[in-house]
Amino acid sequence: MIRAALLAQLALALAAQTAPKPPRPTEEGTIQRFRAHAKPRPVAPAAPLSAEERNTIWRFKEAKPSVVYVSAILRGQDPTTQDATKIPTGSGTGFVWDDWGHIVTNHHVISAEVNGKLFADVEEVEITLADGKAYKGRVIGSSFAFDITVIQAFAPLEAMRPIAIGRSSDLRVGQTVLAIGNPFGLDHSLTCGVISALGREINTGYNTWILNSIQTDAAINPGNSGGPLLDRGGRLIGMNTSIVATKGEGSVGVGFALPVDTLNKVVPWLIARGALQPPRMGFGVLPGAQALHVFGVTRGLVLLDVVADSPAAQAGLRGVELDAAGNIRAIGDVILGYQGSPIESEGQLMAKLEIEPPTDEIVFDVLRDGKMIKVTLHLKESKAKATPANI
Repeated sequence: MIRAALLAQLALALAAQTAPKPPRPTEEGTIQRFRAHAKPRPVAPAAPLSAEERNTIWRFKEAKPSVVYVSAILRGQDPTTQDATKIPTGSGTGFVWDDWGHIVTNHHVISAEVNGKLFADVEEVEITLADGKAYKGRVIGSSFAFDITVIQAFAPLEAMRPIAIGRSSDLRVGQTVLAIGNPFGLDHSLTCGVISALGREINTGYNTWILNSIQTDAAINPGNSGGPLLDRGGRLIGMNTSIVATKGEGSVGVGFALPVDTLNKVVPWLIARGALQPPRMGFGVLPGAQALHVFGVTRGLVLLDVVADSPAAQAGLRGVELDAAGNIRAIGDVILGYQGSPIESEGQLMAKLEIEPPTDEIVFDVLRDGKMIKVTLHLKESKAKATPANI
């Protein structure tokens, strides 16, 4: 029996070797055969949203109607027809400040630039609400030093949803934050992150400094400028203003927002008066690049000239010395401090003067002939007016 079985298996093996083999499937054949199995994949059950996710979704839904798209328009002339025309100069984000149709955004959003330098502010803007409807707006107030602009939107007041206001003085590093804006024209984009640092002083790029800025790793890109930075409760804690980028203009997780406490001081002034009104002290300042090139001064304000009979002149401040041809011969006073705080640049001083304008006197720390002295300017005692070119 065993021998017969072995012989049978051997016969089957020999038959298999001599039998013709089926053809190997081609690539096209495989593709066509598998096409027959095409059908939608079964959907896996969704995991429940976390409490944090539900909160983020709700806060975005709640804040979205308060966030607007801002398009700046500069009136010019068509080079072909010579007809008057409107020239789009930039765009960004803004948010509804109050029930009266006031929109807050960055000053640089409504400013026309050439090679990175501001040359004009627009007066007319277009405001697009979250529902897609666009309305005319007019700039009614700006602060160059704080990079803040207020726009009056001519939209139905019932369509305006003021954003909830928080406080920035009690923020802590590590708090969750939400940023809403229109990066690269992609309206109402949401990014999330944390507060990375507090109390930063950042240069806006236009010789002005923003004090006490909030640093965040929430992605902020061009077009986010002027958008709200929110806390987990959906309250406004800052206005997204600038980024740090290594190449180009992309976000690398280092963004800065103007704190809401500053906004809550500056914006009402801009609505009521159109501009902050720092005192005119009567001196001109040598531009930073020129101060570095001529005298090697890297910080502080090198006084260029002093207006006669101004508070600066009465206090004895000195500008640079000029020769008979009007060329700079020797350095004068260098202002290094204001009311006990260090001063790095003219923009930084202007920011301090705008947020807390003195009513009577100013004390400067001045470097003169290699020695530090204090110089007091009495503002109320002088009736002279400084020229617009001077501080």
